[in-house]
Amino acid sequence: MTNAPLTTVDGRAITLQSVSKIWGDSRAVDDLSIEVPAGTFTALLGPSGCGKSTTLRMIAGLESVDEGRIRIGDEEVNERAPSKRDLSMVFQSYALFPHLSVAENIVFGLKVRRVSRADRDARLNRVADLLGLSALLERKPAQLSGGQQQRVALGRAIIGEKPVCLMDEPLSNLDAKLRQEMRTEIRALQQQLGFTMVYVTHDQVEAITMADQVVLLNKGRLEQAATPRDLYERPATPFSARFVGTPPMNLIPASALKPLAQADTLLIGVRPEALILDPKGPITAKVKTVEYHGADTLAECSINSEPMQVRLSGGSVVTAGDTVSFGFAAEALHVFDVMQNCRRDDLLPEIGAMLCS
Repeated sequence: MTNAPLTTVDGRAITLQSVSKIWGDSRAVDDLSIEVPAGTFTALLGPSGCGKSTTLRMIAGLESVDEGRIRIGDEEVNERAPSKRDLSMVFQSYALFPHLSVAENIVFGLKVRRVSRADRDARLNRVADLLGLSALLERKPAQLSGGQQQRVALGRAIIGEKPVCLMDEPLSNLDAKLRQEMRTEIRALQQQLGFTMVYVTHDQVEAITMADQVVLLNKGRLEQAATPRDLYERPATPFSARFVGTPPMNLIPASALKPLAQADTLLIGVRPEALILDPKGPITAKVKTVEYHGADTLAECSINSEPMQVRLSGGSVVTAGDTVSFGFAAEALHVFDVMQNCRRDDLLPEIGAMLCS
């Protein structure tokens, strides 16, 4: 990407207040309340079927809101048509017109809005320069690579200079290398131009590397809305703890650990990379399999039939069939209550003293 000048915009805040989408007896989105600050990047993250795309489509006006309110800026938009919401959208399929050139695809929305030819051409030149498309303007979409097609879709979205841009899994059709490149470009565009971004993805790497705020959904409900760092370091629920992190956080029933045998509603959370070999450690596990990855070693273990993963340095020597003890620092400890579906920071000092002394 170049640093070609392009008009910046004032992003608008987006507010969802107790929003629900109901299909028959099912709630695709259930009582969802979130705040997207103006000019920021928010990722809607979660597994397939969690309601993230439905939420995006309600913001766009492509799906009706059955309960609750959506505001963009200072205005409620529940009854407003998609074309009247002053936003742009990038779809998973790119949705390019195959019979139009790159240039014609990018300026299509401006032509519909009857923007003058001179203004269209000036904006097109700036957008094409910014996205590295200047040499491709006469080509048709079929003559482009996947990454180039994605850039065209981005160009069509940003040329309208809208204060809000919505993206629905725009990188899912690209290979891993292109996905990484486009993550960087999309984030840089959002920061440079200042619009408010809401971005749907099932890929935690995309969410935590791109977003200012991650909204984690599960079965239509909000699990946690937080910065990527807080989501990783202070997951609010067991689902949040397991969904973010590769490998995911270990959640060990407290009753499987001798000092906590009576705490049958609690889960002890420790990330695999926080565990260290310690002959006096509070966790004794049997090693099932070992994978050597060079810089580190991933061991699959079990504690009284409960699975546990450990990420050790590549020089660590553990073997399948070994019984090994592990310890961890007190600050690496997480405690969750399965009955209340929440973290229990109030129990950290007591349990930390039992397990990390």
